[in-house]
Amino acid sequence: MAENHSCSGNCGECGSREKEQFAECEMRRQLARISHKIVVMSGKGGVGKSTVAVNLAMALTLAGKKVGLLDVDLHGPSVPTMLHLERNLYGTEDGRILPVEIGDLKVMSVGVLLPDADAAVIWRGPMKIGVIRQLLADVEWGDLDYLVVDCPPGTGDEPLSICQMLPDADGAVIVTTPQQVAAADVIKSLDFCKRLNFPVIGIIENMSGFVCPKCGELTEIFASGAGEALAARCGVPLLGRIPIDPAVCRGGDTGQPFINSAGGSVAAGVFRKIVGQIAGVELK
Repeated sequence: MAENHSCSGNCGECGSREKEQFAECEMRRQLARISHKIVVMSGKGGVGKSTVAVNLAMALTLAGKKVGLLDVDLHGPSVPTMLHLERNLYGTEDGRILPVEIGDLKVMSVGVLLPDADAAVIWRGPMKIGVIRQLLADVEWGDLDYLVVDCPPGTGDEPLSICQMLPDADGAVIVTTPQQVAAADVIKSLDFCKRLNFPVIGIIENMSGFVCPKCGELTEIFASGAGEALAARCGVPLLGRIPIDPAVCRGGDTGQPFINSAGGSVAAGVFRKIVGQIAGVELK
């Protein structure tokens, strides 16, 4: 006959379950205070995904919105560099993590939590999932109009976890470049969203031509049209094409997003139209 086992609630297994349930409830409580969630994804690295995420978040603050920017690229966080955030700049209060605040923008990234900026993050799946849950549940995001999430490239643990933890998200903005080699990987992100029933807001084709800083002429460097072809093939909107612009590069290097530091640039003009489609806001 099986032993009748009654648990006092002090065993490790029950304690672990209680902690997980508490974290899940806390995460849901936090997320209920955020009106819109947008996930920025890409099929491969180097397409400017983090640049899009940072400037999207900053553009929304320029439109008068309260915005959070969460960087879940755990192995290669770019947001701290793009905003010139120092490590250990965050605060804590009553056991909760206070995000870094830049005006109406609240930012959190593993990059500001690590004691050494050069240290490699060597985590397996369960550890990464737990950290992402903590970044949603333990960070004091407060009441936000938008939360923009910058995911690492691909369709691994981080994008999967975020999509599962944000079932009511507005959807994904997927970034590609004009070359077919990028489009071949990006289509996997589109398939990823389809399998998860995760909405796709649209595709942004980044590095779409080069704008001469002297005469303003647009020159096609790469083969063009991959973003448009992907959008047509998958039945999702092409939100716009952002050209290569020196102002974009300078913005990323100096910690000043180009949407406000170079508002008169061609790229910023294109991006304002893109943001209008994503969030229905008008940027001048």
